[in-house]
Amino acid sequence: VNVGCVPKKVMWNTAVHAEFVHDHADYGFETPGVKFNWRTIKDKRDAYVRRLNDIYENNVKKADIDIIRGYGKFTADPEPAIEVEGKKYTAPHILIATGGRPAVPSDSQIPGASLGMTSDGFFDLEELPRRSVIVGAGYIAVEIVGILSTLGSKASLLIRHDEV
Repeated sequence: VNVGCVPKKVMWNTAVHAEFVHDHADYGFETPGVKFNWRTIKDKRDAYVRRLNDIYENNVKKADIDIIRGYGKFTADPEPAIEVEGKKYTAPHILIATGGRPAVPSDSQIPGASLGMTSDGFFDLEELPRRSVIVGAGYIAVEIVGILSTLGSKASLLIRHDEV
């Protein structure tokens, strides 16, 4: 929700609007001087995600659900229990929201890997890059390269394939 689905959908919708603006003349609309401001959409997108986080957290609290943040592990106790940073918690129902982090290769594995960023970094960009290269062929890579290209970055998509 925070660095994937919701912010990506905001950026996708931004690109859709850019496409509409591009096609306006074909439908008789004169729109001279239309400019895109990356900073504006970034600020509005980030504020939207923060508002959603607050709404989700308030709804969890209203439902009288405890939120425990930290590194947790299941215990060997017979009843459902987890330990988070030295403190044990038990409950009839325990939800573990693991989250995830991308694995980034080292420069020794792939020279220049440290010059890149993960899809999470896409949402941290302070300005639209003039040029961009997206590595991968999954749906996120395809969506991000489409967004960047539509908004004005000279974007390329690299796809690994085995030589025949």
